[in-house]
Order: sequence, then structure tokens, then C-alpha cells
Amino acid sequence: MESFPNATGLTRAEWDVTLPPPPLVDVGLVLHAAAWTDVDGAEADPQEAAAVNVGGTQHAAELGAPLVYFSSDYVFGGRKREPYLESDAPNPQSAYGRTKLHGEAAAGETAWIVRSSWLFGWTSHNFVRTMLRLGRERDEVAVVDDQRGCPTYVGHLADATREIVELPYGVWHVAAGGECTWAEFAEAIFEEAGIDCRVRRITTAELGRPAPRPAYSVLRSEKGAPELPHWRDGLRDCLARL
Repeated sequence: MESFPNATGLTRAEWDVTLPPPPLVDVGLVLHAAAWTDVDGAEADPQEAAAVNVGGTQHAAELGAPLVYFSSDYVFGGRKREPYLESDAPNPQSAYGRTKLHGEAAAGETAWIVRSSWLFGWTSHNFVRTMLRLGRERDEVAVVDDQRGCPTYVGHLADATREIVELPYGVWHVAAGGECTWAEFAEAIFEEAGIDCRVRRITTAELGRPAPRPAYSVLRSEKGAPELPHWRDGLRDCLARL
């Protein structure tokens, strides 16, 4: 909330978005970040994932204020080998990706659809915190090396969101500069954190997860969305806060 100092944050205990919104007054802007993010779990329970990602977005829109809906690179199929732009047709391959795409439609016409990717930060569960824990416990970790994207620091995304809400409603791609694979990201985490842990590069097939992932999901804007710093700068800023 640092980028929106007058914002009021609601936890899940205060509002489960699968339910209609609580009575709120003087709502000028809704930042809708609540989501089902368990990609593999969505394959097993697509209805529950949709209840959060689609139904929850409908409920957020019912507040009647302009809405920022945070979407995902997983709305794309991942077969391109050059960055996905706002004008590219979505083609989600997973139940999670489909719910995020349907959530975009549920956001309504007075909404900014902010697609980002591979989000990480200093709180909650994310790849950076997981790698730091595993790197301290093990001599080697196996990490996928055939998925390429833009690891995006949530602090940088929050700052950019302030600029997004000054732009017209619609779809905007906002992701970190640069690109890498998950394995390359893990190696950078260990290097920046000074952790002596090897990364064994594996394929997505070897990992054997239930949900398909885009092999390539680098996002770039053709519409003049705010440009974020390089993902490695985001990693350094995140580690400094941990």
C-alpha cells in the first residue's frame, strides 16, 4: 500500500471476494489483487478457482468504482518467441489462465487490466522466498530451465500502478525489464543472497506438474505502459527488505 498511502487494505477475513462486497463508503478506486494463485490446484478444482478469479472480480466491480484488475502472463499460450503485446490474442493453456482471462472480462469497462508476470516480494509465498529457504537447506535444487519470462518485483509494480491509473482504461502489460528462465532466476537469487547452492537445470516435463505453463511469456507494452526496472534490480530491492 506504500504507493497508495490513503488506501485501505482488506484481508480475506474482512472480505472473502467470493461473497458480495461489504458496505463501503467513498470508494474512489479499487485495487483488486485478491486471486486464486495455485496454478496446479486450479486444474483439480477449476470451479473454486473461477469463484475467486471470476466471481471475485465481479464482486469487486460491484463496488461501482474504477477498478485495477491484476491479471497474468498465463493468459497466453507461450508459443511465441518474441514478447507478447497488448494486441496479441490470449490463448490460455491452463484452468488458472482461463480464470484470469475470464476475470479480465468480469472487471468491466471502467477497469485497467494490468497483466504482469512471475511476481515476487518480501512477504507471502513466492519463488524468491522459496529459493532462499531451499538454498539454505540443500546443496542443490532442481529448477525448470525451459520456461522464460519476466520476474517482476511487486514493489516496482505497485509504483507503476500509480501511473497506470492516469492512463485510459484497458489492457496494459507491466512487467520487469529483461527476461530469464526460472533456473537463471534461481542462480541469481543465490548469487545476490550469497548462498552456496547449485542449480540443476531440468525440463518442465521432468518436473511433472499438473498444469501446463507457457514456455515463453515475456510481456511488453506497445501502448506506452510504465517501464519497470530490470528484474535483477527488483531482486536486489526485494532482498534488501527481507
